[in-house]
Amino acid sequence: MAEKTPTASPATDERAARRSGPGRVLIAVYGVFALAAGARAGVQIATKYHEAPVAYLLSAFAAVVYIVATVTLARSGRTSHRIAVTSCTIELVGVIVIGTYSLTDKAAFPDATVWSGYGSGYGYVPLVLPMLGLLWLWRTRRTAS
Repeated sequence: MAEKTPTASPATDERAARRSGPGRVLIAVYGVFALAAGARAGVQIATKYHEAPVAYLLSAFAAVVYIVATVTLARSGRTSHRIAVTSCTIELVGVIVIGTYSLTDKAAFPDATVWSGYGSGYGYVPLVLPMLGLLWLWRTRRTAS
């Protein structure tokens, strides 16, 4: 009698694909940025909200986007994949729009946000990170369908 070998489910395969190699690093970087942006925004909102409320609220929004991206990149399933793509897209659009706006109208941002100057305060990682996220999601998309 032949012994059955357990096969991995599509969800397990997808999770393994997204969490392997570069995916693991990507999830870790998103997690670090979620903590960094969230802590920065929290301190700024708590101590000097009146100085630049828009900038600080945008940093808090960026932190939420990073948290959503971190969680959904680490999870499997079609819904998580779609939310991850959406969060990376929102992040990329946010970095480009806020980055451009912060350079063209410096008075609108008396203090920097995570996305100001295309993420220059964070070594331009906020500009590159969503591109890498979208590329990784595209590369691992086969297992998500």
